[in-house]
Amino acid sequence: MSSEFEHKIEKYAEVILKIGLNLQPGQRLLIGGPTSSSDGISFEAAPLVHVIAKKAYQMGARLVDVIWGDEQLRSIRFRYGPKNSIKEYPKWRIDARYDISQSGDANLLIMSPNPDLLNSMDTSLILKFQFYLAKHLKTVLDLVSQYYLNWLIISAPTKAWADKILPEQPSIERIAKLWDIIFDICRITKDDPISAWQEHDENLHKRCNYLNKKQYSALKLTSPETKLTIGLPKDHIWHGGSVMSKKGIKFIPNLPTEEIFTIPDKNRVDGVVKITKPIFHQGLIVEEALFTFSKGRIVNAKAKIGEDLILKTIDFDEGARRLGEIALVPHSSPISKTDLIFYNGLIDENASCHIALGQGFKYCLKNGENMTEEDYNSAGGNSSIIHIDMMIGSPKMDVDGIREDNIIEPVMRHGEWAFDV
Repeated sequence: MSSEFEHKIEKYAEVILKIGLNLQPGQRLLIGGPTSSSDGISFEAAPLVHVIAKKAYQMGARLVDVIWGDEQLRSIRFRYGPKNSIKEYPKWRIDARYDISQSGDANLLIMSPNPDLLNSMDTSLILKFQFYLAKHLKTVLDLVSQYYLNWLIISAPTKAWADKILPEQPSIERIAKLWDIIFDICRITKDDPISAWQEHDENLHKRCNYLNKKQYSALKLTSPETKLTIGLPKDHIWHGGSVMSKKGIKFIPNLPTEEIFTIPDKNRVDGVVKITKPIFHQGLIVEEALFTFSKGRIVNAKAKIGEDLILKTIDFDEGARRLGEIALVPHSSPISKTDLIFYNGLIDENASCHIALGQGFKYCLKNGENMTEEDYNSAGGNSSIIHIDMMIGSPKMDVDGIREDNIIEPVMRHGEWAFDV
């Protein structure tokens, strides 16, 4: 590694620990653990993991441990494993992440996708695996969504990922180029990345505060192929940037992050929406999808690529046909400026305004975290075992806020903010 690259890795690790996780002295740090898309950390991320571990100990961590993973093993299991065992999952992997979450320690997840790994697999088998894995992970994800711990998701390049998104680059240069892109979109190339992140976080909160005061009854999204009205529940809350853990630790769950988001009213979504970037879900790709909503439910869905996946996914459960999130992202975001499709939900969702099918966030409702499931659903919140982000933004997208008195106010014009903060 060059000295310049080592310097950037050091700065990346510093931002991860000080801004993203805000790791505290005495905390344990678990790097990895099962997610819907990964069983652990890629071995190719080892150099980054080692730098993070060193810095974490220097900051006072009492223990740093790693759950390593090999994406190929999931592919091998789908291809050769007994199909009647697809509901099984190693309990120890879940227990490790649950222990860290329940005790309020820190968890770092590193995404390093291999976009083409599962593209020849049986869609039904993959979705069945996702269903059972989501059930196994529910106790963990409940704690994560309630911020029992400070947690963070980041990305690190692998050869397969770099080969997929940078095929025009000479093969030997692709990983280095992808690292440069990640450093740039994560503000590591700024003179003072820590200050740059603090300023960005402050701006995201100002956007949220503006919309929280407005309390629009609905948002109207308009572009050449999208005419969609999304109702918003009473007392909805916009979030973005940093949040607070149950232990009072301020942290930013995603790096990079450019979005502010809230939950829709699951019963008040009407119109047509065109997906503007590919959806990468469970190793499968969906492109040029078009959805028609009526009274909150998808009543028609089609896609140029991956239609079978979409049709099976929206029948997962009752909430899978409804929205659980609406997020606003300016088209001029650093990720959008790369003009790349990353096939990585963490990054792609921060390039574009997006919606999500499935589970909504209780904390996006006033007192939502204290609501029963029945009260949450009565207030307009959506419940589902899935949560799939779908990018819908473009430089031609306009977003209007509709007030209770039906007065319409601009929120975004041509993909950019239409209000100052």
